[in-house]
Amino acid sequence: MITLLLFGSFFLFLALGIPVAFALGLSAVTVLITTDGLQVLDVVPSVMFPSMSSGTLLAIPFFVLAGIVMQYTGISQRLVDLAFLVFGRFSHGLAAVTIISAFFFSAISGSGPATVAAIGAILIPALIRNGYQKKHAVSLVAASGSMGIVVPPSIAFIIFAVVASEFGSISITRLFIAGIVPGVIMAVAFFIAALFVPRVRELAGLPVKSGQGTKRNTGLLATGTAPGATNGAEAVVSSTSTAGSSTASSSSTAAGSGATKTRLLKAGTAGTSSSTNGPATSAGAGATTGDGTGIKSGTGAHAEGSFGEFLAALVKAIPGLLIPVIILGGIYGGIFTPTEAGAVASVFALLVGLFVYRELKLPDLPKVFLESGVSTAVIMFIVGVASLFSYVITVEGIADTVSAAVLGVTDNKFLILAVITIILLIVGAFVDAISAFYLFIPILVPILLEVGVDMTTIGVFMTVNLAIGLFTPPVGLNLYVGAGIGKVRLEEVVRGVMPFLICAIIALLLITYIPAISNWLPDLLGVG
Repeated sequence: MITLLLFGSFFLFLALGIPVAFALGLSAVTVLITTDGLQVLDVVPSVMFPSMSSGTLLAIPFFVLAGIVMQYTGISQRLVDLAFLVFGRFSHGLAAVTIISAFFFSAISGSGPATVAAIGAILIPALIRNGYQKKHAVSLVAASGSMGIVVPPSIAFIIFAVVASEFGSISITRLFIAGIVPGVIMAVAFFIAALFVPRVRELAGLPVKSGQGTKRNTGLLATGTAPGATNGAEAVVSSTSTAGSSTASSSSTAAGSGATKTRLLKAGTAGTSSSTNGPATSAGAGATTGDGTGIKSGTGAHAEGSFGEFLAALVKAIPGLLIPVIILGGIYGGIFTPTEAGAVASVFALLVGLFVYRELKLPDLPKVFLESGVSTAVIMFIVGVASLFSYVITVEGIADTVSAAVLGVTDNKFLILAVITIILLIVGAFVDAISAFYLFIPILVPILLEVGVDMTTIGVFMTVNLAIGLFTPPVGLNLYVGAGIGKVRLEEVVRGVMPFLICAIIALLLITYIPAISNWLPDLLGVG
């Protein structure tokens, strides 16, 4: 009865359009009042405050700050420039550029929507100009951005380690390292899906550098998502009840209009290629228009991909590429803890933005700190109310009841994993990763441990499940951010996301049923 009341009231509140965070708190309070009366409400602050003041969670504001600072410094454009020069000339090279750029930016931001916003403002228009339909261009970027909570550093892994610590020992460092190989598998899955996406025309593109002095984070800001939108922000937006006719473009300004413009060299006939600069028309029309069109020779296109261009792009991208190296290298080398790594990354990002790229100005710092503070506050509020929900699950014996019921039906590990995967895929389509962890870790982790699944595999496979939820309708936040950038209706994007969703689920099954995928690299490096 208590189980039905807790989860029934939670989903009822969601159906009424109440945000996930508030639905969690209200359902927990409903159960507490029903079972013990109003006098039990004094337990609410005593549960919420300690959960938010955990020393381990101090890593979150530092990683949020580092991600926001790097988004203000134009690192996304530099990563795209580098990836273009390596892969842009090949067939489907632009899809590879999108996925690789998303992978590396994920290693900086730790957030799915932030990754979509940062690279989408550059790559969605480029994909459309190069023959991809709008729905497939947005879907590719939205799916690739889901790697943001899998590729380390990941706020989702930090939360999992904190919540699951009462059931078994698991370090944040091990989870970070364990997320690398699954992240690569997801990237490969998205590229395979892109191979089956129809294109209006077959073109290969190379970038021409955007104008100097342009504020490269404008595209991100124009999406209506704060540059530091992390998993906490994901929770607030994804918790909103979404009508089928809603579109992201109606609720946010298109980022492309204010973003840095990226010009492409297009492979043409007779050894020529046309360069288009400006907004593209619908790819379905098979043509593009811009505010300037010129012709360049084939040798000119080759020069754009010369070794000198590659070396220059590499040098410019190195400061951004160093951040994940510093974070993971410092943690693995025992130089600092994950929390200290976040602080080091934040300071490094500030130095790069102020003195290396010089796109972050001193007057920008108050806005940067304010955005990181707001994003952190959102995350911590969710942590607080979700911990209250988790507390009710524990004290009311709901976790033990569900565990006994499941194991009473079957103790087959593979069947249990299949059922849990289905549950998490459904939940991930409605609830953000942080809230889902607090909801289901107390229930699912004991069951999985009982049937012999190790803690590392549990953490990775649950996180990948919920990452897929970021681009799963109806409440996949990445879809909303991408649709706003691409100026396309959400319903159209949903139709284009299916190939990526299918390949992501196949990758998820591999990660779920082959524990070595998650454990191989941490075991090789001796990370416990």
